[in-house]
Amino acid sequence: MGFDCSGLTQYAYKQAGIDLPRTSGQQVNAGTSISKSAAQSGDLVVWPGHIGVYAGGDKVVDAGRSAGAVTERTIWGSPTFISFR
Repeated sequence: MGFDCSGLTQYAYKQAGIDLPRTSGQQVNAGTSISKSAAQSGDLVVWPGHIGVYAGGDKVVDAGRSAGAVTERTIWGSPTFISFR
């Protein structure tokens, strides 16, 4: 099964019994911004046009736009990411 970034977050949250809107923009608007120091595993990590799930320890689980592959990796673009939610 392949996902785009917002499809992955929507699916993951649905497994936890939480309904999220479909697009990353809608998901951002559904949440409240928190500081990086307050972020917990399961929170959303937001970049311009991209979203993932915080895995803790500066790691994020997300899906790429093209292949739809789900990966866990170090949060990239520290100056570029917008917020945690």
